[in-house]
Amino acid sequence: MKIFCSRANPTTGSVEWLEEDEHYDYHQEIARSSYADMLHDKDRNVKYYQGIRVAVSRVKDRGQKALVLDIGTGTGLLSMMAVTAGADFCYAIEVFKPMADAAVKIVEKNGFSDKIKVINKHSTEVTIGPEGDMPCRANILVTELFDTELIGEGALPSYEHAHRHLVEENCEAVPHRATVYAQLVESRRMWSWNKLFPIHVQTSLGEQVIVPPMDLESCPGAPSVCDIQLNQVSPADFTVLSDVLPMFSIDFSKQVSSSAACHSRRFEPLTSGRAQVVLSWWDIEMDPEGKIKCTMAPFWAHSDPEEMQWRDHWMQCVYFLPQEEPVMQGSALYLVAHHDDYCVWYSLQRTSPEKNERVRQMRPVCDCQAHLLWNRPRFGEINDQDRTDRYVQALRTVLKPDSVCLCVSDGSLLSVLAHHLGVEQVFTVESSAASHKLLRKIFKANHLEDKINIIEKRPELLTNEDLQGRKVSLLLGEPFFTTSLLPWHNLYFWYVRTAVDQHLGPGAMVMPQAASLHAVVVEFRDLWRIRSPCGDCEGFDVHIMDDMIKRALDFRESREAEPHPLWEYPCRSLSEPWQILTFDFRQPVPLQPLCAEGTVELRRGAAAGTPTASRPSTSSALPQIPEHCWVARGLSAMRWSFTPTQATSSWSSGNFKPQVSGLSAAPAGGLPGPETGHKAAVPEQFLRCRPRKAAVRGAGRQPCSLHLPQIGKPLLQVGYGREQPLPSAASPGRQSAGGSGSRGPGPAGPVACVSRVPAASGSWGPPHHESQSRLTGQPLGGVGRAESPAGCSPSAAPSWLWTLEGQGLGPGRRCFPGQVSSDRPVSQGRTS
Repeated sequence: MKIFCSRANPTTGSVEWLEEDEHYDYHQEIARSSYADMLHDKDRNVKYYQGIRVAVSRVKDRGQKALVLDIGTGTGLLSMMAVTAGADFCYAIEVFKPMADAAVKIVEKNGFSDKIKVINKHSTEVTIGPEGDMPCRANILVTELFDTELIGEGALPSYEHAHRHLVEENCEAVPHRATVYAQLVESRRMWSWNKLFPIHVQTSLGEQVIVPPMDLESCPGAPSVCDIQLNQVSPADFTVLSDVLPMFSIDFSKQVSSSAACHSRRFEPLTSGRAQVVLSWWDIEMDPEGKIKCTMAPFWAHSDPEEMQWRDHWMQCVYFLPQEEPVMQGSALYLVAHHDDYCVWYSLQRTSPEKNERVRQMRPVCDCQAHLLWNRPRFGEINDQDRTDRYVQALRTVLKPDSVCLCVSDGSLLSVLAHHLGVEQVFTVESSAASHKLLRKIFKANHLEDKINIIEKRPELLTNEDLQGRKVSLLLGEPFFTTSLLPWHNLYFWYVRTAVDQHLGPGAMVMPQAASLHAVVVEFRDLWRIRSPCGDCEGFDVHIMDDMIKRALDFRESREAEPHPLWEYPCRSLSEPWQILTFDFRQPVPLQPLCAEGTVELRRGAAAGTPTASRPSTSSALPQIPEHCWVARGLSAMRWSFTPTQATSSWSSGNFKPQVSGLSAAPAGGLPGPETGHKAAVPEQFLRCRPRKAAVRGAGRQPCSLHLPQIGKPLLQVGYGREQPLPSAASPGRQSAGGSGSRGPGPAGPVACVSRVPAASGSWGPPHHESQSRLTGQPLGGVGRAESPAGCSPSAAPSWLWTLEGQGLGPGRRCFPGQVSSDRPVSQGRTS
């Protein structure tokens, strides 16, 4: 059966109705899941298997039958391990129906149907008794209900209910125990993702400073955790202030409580500094003795860093303290970990929490509006002083004392820059009440409330009265729009430019003037595992799972592109970069469709670039790859489509030294979802047997990764800009996007999109809210957030996206992941 679903088109602002399969949301969920990542996690699987064997043996040694309760069974893998280890019977609970159906088939295919019962319910709905789902309580509890934050998937309520109603007292549990660790650090880079810094503007009258309102200073920030691949963060980006502290442990073999609690650890700072950020991770012990341990520790805290398991479904957490606090070396403090049933947060106390009534029991929530409007990458952009200086440099060349400036970007401070540079009249359009309220606060704190006109309406609805009868001489945008989840959604700026054309005066300037889309094929060191078919996992046949994901990926909703934080995933180029499309914002959106075609030669081995990490390269195993043709059809939304009207300069050649970038990104919106959910959607795709399939994760408006047909691991990485070659090491080193993802908040930095690239091309359709963005039938678009001018910075996510062309911008500079303005080179190990 087909159903109609409404979609808000973030590029045009229109609402469109699309025909969908009645189970389209199931297919999308499956396609974007992390099942493949978990099945490829050898360390996880082996440790679980070992722990299950120990648990079954302990029960058998007591002369009892081994009855296993497996909550969140997924493919049924852990239940099959239990039966193989000697369990008498397993009850495998899976609430997600498509997954439960797959588990039934997998269990049957592996010959365990007589000893494993799959129950398609939430564990809290399972009944015990002669007529119930289970005849009696189980004496072994096996679960894998953990996320990067440990308890974010509801592990505590599920364990609490299971101990009360489904398992025997003092049962065996796998895992047996979990411990959460924390380390206090100072990091201006990470702190810039959470607070608004004073912004310095050099003008002809001297330096002007844009100060944040007091409530932004005192706001505890976004409540979401930021989970990242901490191994890819350069140690130069933070200063360690404490040893690694074990904050609290949970014994899963005993009654678990989901009630709010806090746990403190006394410590003495290793050095003086400013406490800003808490880095956190956990480990799980599969047996009571703690001999079988699976840890998420970063390399500097890992017992065997050379044998670390790469995984993306469990990473490490970044927590921001409510306020930064000075600490002195040797002066004792208390780090306090708070948690409720789903979330963890931290605070720093100078006295014992038992004696301090100020200990924060409630989860921190933004009360300043800024963290609801700006995601963490956005904070990083605004706090990037180099980025601000480049905007100022560009604006100086086009602004005149009698200029009338119209700024079109959500929550942008470009209007303040224009005012400080001497513009006669400045208008800024804020289409949402949140951005309108936030800017009023900022203007008031800087005594500008009567000097900059805020218009609260959609730009296309502007009237002459709104502009006080004036004609606009400069249309200005970053562009940044909170409704944009993908790079090309920010083409809304082009639509706005077209809609306000009647308000532009003769000779009016538009900034940015143009953007261009570039691409390069890359090979990821590890990311391909996310979508690689598993086949056999620890001796069990899970091909049915592979087939289910493959079918899900065939649905349009599942073929959408979604950004990836490339700095977290080391890769190397397998081709020369090439320019695909250009967009000229000086002209209205043309009616004619855009079309660009070409070929790209894929290279083998190190010919195309140097690996970004010290691990052995897998490129030698790649087959000889012939040329493959790519075809990109233009975007069309409503009656508009895009066509290039101005070419950018060709790619330059020469040596380039890759450098470290800032941290991740996420989709815009209420936020932070890098903060690309945390994970703001689950990434990735089949990179071997299913090379043309795609799914995604993370967020942000940034470079993209696309599968070329029948190539396997190599991906197509899409960036924005021109001139200067892409570095051979394209991996520098998510928040739910405004509440629209699954990954939680994340840092600022380059993000890639993964999408399907079919061998044959087709017509384009409009980019929809749900990220329709494959090369056939949907816009691939290279339109991300434009950067004016086109420089890049470690902390500015959009810096990797656009090339701006116009007066005063210089020769035009292109920044891709791996290229930033800092002087720190990419290292060849885990910290790259």
